[in-house]
Amino acid sequence: MTYCLAMRLDEGLLFLADTRTNAGVDNVSNYPKLHVLQPTPDRLFVLESAGSLATTQEVLDRIRRDLATSGDHESLATVSHLFEAALYIGRLNREVAEVHRPALSAVGADPTATFILGGQVQQEPPDLLLVHGEGNYIRASDDRPFLQIGETKYGKFMLEFAVKSNADMSSATKIALGSMMSTARANLSVGPPYDMGIYLDGSFVLDRFRFNAGSPLLVQLEQLWQRHLLAAVAELPGLSLEELVALEAESDEAALGVEHTTTRR
Repeated sequence: MTYCLAMRLDEGLLFLADTRTNAGVDNVSNYPKLHVLQPTPDRLFVLESAGSLATTQEVLDRIRRDLATSGDHESLATVSHLFEAALYIGRLNREVAEVHRPALSAVGADPTATFILGGQVQQEPPDLLLVHGEGNYIRASDDRPFLQIGETKYGKFMLEFAVKSNADMSSATKIALGSMMSTARANLSVGPPYDMGIYLDGSFVLDRFRFNAGSPLLVQLEQLWQRHLLAAVAELPGLSLEELVALEAESDEAALGVEHTTTRR
């Protein structure tokens, strides 16, 4: 499995991806899922991938082949908008999957890959798009300025928290790592090393960082998250049996939203 996320912030874009891949419980490997392409100085593309590793690698090979081949053809060097890059990558993705689908389907395998595409083309604002296996895309919205692929359910709430708190890049970095660690804790198919990319609006430079297993920073973040979560739980209203019964006696059940029943043998 995979977990990749990307966030669009006032300052730019934030990317984070795990590197664990598995083809069964006894075949676990590490492959990068965060890829950077800068065909010309006035554009930068970041591609995060989930799904079929083979499809992902062939799509990347075709992108690089198109960039290296001269002539009049579409490539990341010729697109004028980020959405055109998304459509181009979507077309390659669909073509690769369709070529291999009959053979893979015969053995119960799925050639589908999904991508998060982020970056900036010339003077357009940086943006994030989710490229589906069918070749189409959706854009991160203003109300939900983040995207996820892979094992998305465990870490989503933390990204929503970042949106509600209007987090800056520094805070979003910590929240993104918390989202990743929560997912890795819940699903063994997601794990370190974690690759992070930070893109500042108009820079056309991606600063990249790798967090290895046992990183002192990850250990410190996990310890602090646990400590503060436990402190927050301790501050919640009392919910012991005696306290719940007392609340029920003091308040109307409909207003409290608590219904009390006792089952006895």
